[in-house]
Amino acid sequence: MTLQEAQHAVDEWIKTYGVRYFSELTNMAVLTEEVGELARIIARRYGEQSWKKDDPRGADNGQQALEDEMADVLWVLLCLANQTGIDLTEALKKNLEKKTARDKERHQNNSKLK
Repeated sequence: MTLQEAQHAVDEWIKTYGVRYFSELTNMAVLTEEVGELARIIARRYGEQSWKKDDPRGADNGQQALEDEMADVLWVLLCLANQTGIDLTEALKKNLEKKTARDKERHQNNSKLK
């Protein structure tokens, strides 16, 4: 699925099942919440925190939860893009061009990364 297809699929889902989009402000708050949930899983899977014994998300070391939370973050980002008229395919292309022009040698010359 391309980004354009994903934006369209989310829009169709909202129109079919979701009644309407939440406001942009509400979706920004939801995005922040979802990023926090993703961070919690990453802290337990890759960081020093451990899973609580009764937390079922830790059963597979959080793999399914990690996938689910990443998809939740993407979902809300797609909603915000749709609401604000952003074509994420074009935005990503422009962002890659910007990063290439700005950083094409920066990381290769960073002694901290070697």
